[in-house]
Amino acid sequence: MKLGLRWSAIIIVTILVVRFLVPPQPMVVPQGQQSSDIFESPVKVPHWVSNTPQHASTFAAAPVNVVVDVDLALTAPSSISITKDGAEYGVGTGRIDSNKRAMRRDMDAAAPNGLYTVRYTTCWLDGNCQSGSFQFTIDRRLSGNFEDHVGRPDIPPDIGISIENNTFVPKKIRIRKNTRVVWTNKDTVDHSVNSNSYFPQQNSNPLKSKEAFEMVFSKVGEYPYYDSLYPDTMIGSLLVED
Repeated sequence: MKLGLRWSAIIIVTILVVRFLVPPQPMVVPQGQQSSDIFESPVKVPHWVSNTPQHASTFAAAPVNVVVDVDLALTAPSSISITKDGAEYGVGTGRIDSNKRAMRRDMDAAAPNGLYTVRYTTCWLDGNCQSGSFQFTIDRRLSGNFEDHVGRPDIPPDIGISIENNTFVPKKIRIRKNTRVVWTNKDTVDHSVNSNSYFPQQNSNPLKSKEAFEMVFSKVGEYPYYDSLYPDTMIGSLLVED
């Protein structure tokens, strides 16, 4: 009995020594991945529909802007703040779209890698305001996952993206600012090209088979886009550089 108590005491002392003398090891996250532990839980306001970037997403460059979509008319003083380590990386002031169902704020294209917190306030015509938040990260190492169309003399000034087999081909490309991108539907079913970041210019009508949609990208940043008919599976991204 005494021997058992002695060993129990030794084990407890050993655990306490290890706990207080050995520093905790930092969690290592593989390149190109993010641990959900670094993100706070998002706060969604009443009438929230979506936000761009999506919460807990990772971008290969600063998104061209941050967007919050709602299903009720917005009014002043609705606002958006984009911060990292207490510094503001939003450019200009937030603005409400003409349809009153979304607001957006441009982001500094030179924003460094790291974790960003978006805090926004939505105000309604009845005078009530609510606050929400979400987070995303920037990791420029991920630009290596994009098909490179920058600085190649063999690439024509217009870049073509095919829509085939319910996929954008290629899904991710790097282009220079002021490049024209042309999407062509090679499927037999309708598709569309939509982006909350560049509304309303980068939102096509449904494209019939063999129809095309084109867009010139004049701002540096990353532009996520999708097919509104298949929003969960048909996703692409453009990385626009100087």
